[in-house]
This record gives sequence, structure tokens and C-alpha cells, in this order.
Amino acid sequence: MAATAQPNRTGAYGPPRAAAPVPIRRIGPGDLRAALREGYGDFLEKRGDLVFIGFVYPLVGIVTAVAALGNSILPLFFPLVAGLSLLGPVVSSGFYELARRREAGLESSWWHFFDVFRNPSGTQIALVSGLLFVIFLAWIVAAALLYRLFLGEAPPESIGGFLTTLFTTPEGWGMMIVGDLVGLVFALLVLALGLVSLPMLVDRPVDPGVAIATSIRAVRANPGVTLRWGVTVVVLLLLGSIPFFLGLAVALPVLGYATWHLYTRLVDRSALPPRPA
Repeated sequence: MAATAQPNRTGAYGPPRAAAPVPIRRIGPGDLRAALREGYGDFLEKRGDLVFIGFVYPLVGIVTAVAALGNSILPLFFPLVAGLSLLGPVVSSGFYELARRREAGLESSWWHFFDVFRNPSGTQIALVSGLLFVIFLAWIVAAALLYRLFLGEAPPESIGGFLTTLFTTPEGWGMMIVGDLVGLVFALLVLALGLVSLPMLVDRPVDPGVAIATSIRAVRANPGVTLRWGVTVVVLLLLGSIPFFLGLAVALPVLGYATWHLYTRLVDRSALPPRPA
């Protein structure tokens, strides 16, 4: 039987904690292809209304890095572009809401993208989003530390000089290799924490700890498939970043919708509490 909301210490009703772990399904490569097809179908349905959202995505990442690290942006440009994928689940929350509404047969116009801010689980969504945002900042800081470790304190004098140092010196190659390994750790962490948690919080009133635990269990139960999904996300986001991030206006909505459909395949939603009316 699904858990129901219980009054907290203040007497208000909050998201219930699941009495037992939420059942997880095992999926295969066919499910990934189906999720992408359905995500693309959702995008075609609403592409005119939502293309502008894709342009917000790189802007947020660039502004965040500049605000956190001042004008030393050149050495961090590549880590920043790669790190944008860490914020993907957060930016895609609005697409999860649109996909949920479309699935339920509700109106799903572009303004409903922002209904995620009025979600009954809004506080829980903010908590998980904040966690992923902190991981993104930690990755940027780690990239800055690696630059100092391998190439020193001085900022590069020019783009050409920086690229020459990066690709023609042992220090540059060392920084790239270690940076890739460190970035992989951050990417796997976000994949485990965010694949299911945010779609679940948009979908149902559950505790953020339950949502994160369910996401981790889903990844552990489907390591090969979820790793392939992570690679797909990175490839599409990198392709979407060329040229000048314009392709993200398509890649981001498609991936957001596809992630929702992947969530519906991974999680037995009949075990979740119903969403309040």
C-alpha cells in the first residue's frame, strides 16, 4: 500500500517517507532508444515554445563560473562546457513537469515549464537541485586547482598560448588526463544522484532522501545501461555546444523529455504515493 502524507512537528503535511524501498526495474538498450524516440516526439510537439530554454542553459553555467572565479575563465572554459552536464537534471526539471502533464492528458503549454516552482515538492526539488549545484561548483574549483597544480599560478596570456601549452607540453597533457579522470568521477556521481531523483520529485510527493536512494539503486541495478545513457547525454550536449551552444536549444529539451521516459521505465511508480490534487 502506498504511503500517505503524515503531519510533521508543526502539524503541516509534508512528503511521506516510503515504508519500503521503491521497486526498481531492469531495463535494456532498447529502453534507451525508446526513451530518446519519445523524448524527440515530445520536443517536436512543443519545439516552438521551448527552444529559448536551451539558450538559458549555457548562460547559467558561464555566469556561475565568472561569479565564482572572477575573470580567470579561459583555463576553465573546457571544464565549464563539460560541467554543464552536471546541471542538466536541474535545468530539465521543467521538462519533466511538461512530460508529466502530457502523460496525464493535461494542457502542457510553454508556461507550464515553470510550474515546477509551484510543485507540492518544491522544497525537496530545491534541496536536490542545490546539492547538484554544489557538485558543479566543486568540479569548477577542482579544475582550477588542477590548472594551478600543472601549469602554475599565472593566467594564460592568450588563447593561442594556452592551447599550445595544453596540447604540446607534458604538463598540459597531464592536466587533461587527470582532469578527465576527475571529471568522470563527478559525472558518475551526478548520474547516480540525479537520474531518477528529480523526475521522481516532480512526479510524486516523496522525501528527497528516498528519491536520491532510489536513483542510486536504479543506477546500481542497471550499470551498463545507465553508463551508456550518461555517455549519450555527454555526446549530445557536446554536439549541441557546437557552434556557440546553439544546438543546446534542441539537445536539452530532447534529453530532458527522454530522461522522464527513462524514469518511468526504471521505477515502479505504482509503489509511490499519489500526487496531491
